[in-house]
Amino acid sequence: MIVTTSPSIEGKKIIQYCGLVNGEAILGANIFKDFFAGIRDIVGGRSGGYEQSLRQARETAIREMIDAAQRLGANAIISVDIDYESIGISNGGNMLMVAASGTAVKFVDL
Repeated sequence: MIVTTSPSIEGKKIIQYCGLVNGEAILGANIFKDFFAGIRDIVGGRSGGYEQSLRQARETAIREMIDAAQRLGANAIISVDIDYESIGISNGGNMLMVAASGTAVKFVDL
């Protein structure tokens, strides 16, 4: 499956637009990641725990989007957009949301 942010695929001809596909992932950030990220805010540096959570959420959202495209019979997804949001919840915790969307298409080689 070709997945691209561009609206076309070089060397390929899009023969059918199958529809919009998306995938979402929402992950909770645990207290330990929050604590260590807070320390990193003070002393500087990267937060490996948050980076891993972000990577995992992105991969999950893209995988869901690909699965949706395959169910439509597509062999590519074009114009992919990935959005990231931090969602605060009532008890003061945070959740990380990643949403991926694109257009499922069928293509043939030129």
